[in-house]
Amino acid sequence: MKFVTFSGPPSSGKTSVILKVIECLKSEQRKCGVVKFDCLTTYDDLLYKKAGIEVMVGLSGNLCPDHFYISNIDDCVKYGTENGFDLLISESAGLCNRCSPHIKGILAVCVIDSLSGINTPKKIGPMLKYADIIVITKGDIVSQAEREVFSFMVKEANSKAEIVYINGLTGQGAYELSLSIKKAKSIESLEGEKLRFTMPSALCSYCLGETIIGEDYQTGNTKKNKFPRN
Repeated sequence: MKFVTFSGPPSSGKTSVILKVIECLKSEQRKCGVVKFDCLTTYDDLLYKKAGIEVMVGLSGNLCPDHFYISNIDDCVKYGTENGFDLLISESAGLCNRCSPHIKGILAVCVIDSLSGINTPKKIGPMLKYADIIVITKGDIVSQAEREVFSFMVKEANSKAEIVYINGLTGQGAYELSLSIKKAKSIESLEGEKLRFTMPSALCSYCLGETIIGEDYQTGNTKKNKFPRN
């Protein structure tokens, strides 16, 4: 089974891109599945089910989405293998732009939209900087000059990644991405594999349920990061 990670900021068009890519692959009778990771709720699973795509949903609730993802993703891969999927895609939103969902040796895709602002690529962490392919959406809404500037900023943030423009409504560009996904390596399990970048390393009193504000209540295995003073 081939496994591919998709990530990106909320509302960047990840689900639309994945649907269009699977549409290209389904013509070859490939059995595809999606694992949707989110925090509190999601309705994207309804779109996948409507398209006839088997989908699993994982909601992190009050847990860190990054840690919830990595502690469950191997079980999802094993499930896909056991059920005879040809392709399994994980979709996760980097709600704090610090998301680190990409795994060494596993094809990694980051989706970002042209309307998010030209400086956004520099504000996004490992999910963009360590991706193999960066998909830019909503390019049809901006001018050619804006597209070129945005693409330049993306390349500055990740010079090694392949950049693909995809229209989530028409599917233009999705076929090109599907060709890259076909080349992804097959796996049976993620046991022993490594992340491309570390997860956020923090365990403080607020992580454990503290609600009172004040330095006396800020404890944990990480020091408090103080704002610089002018």
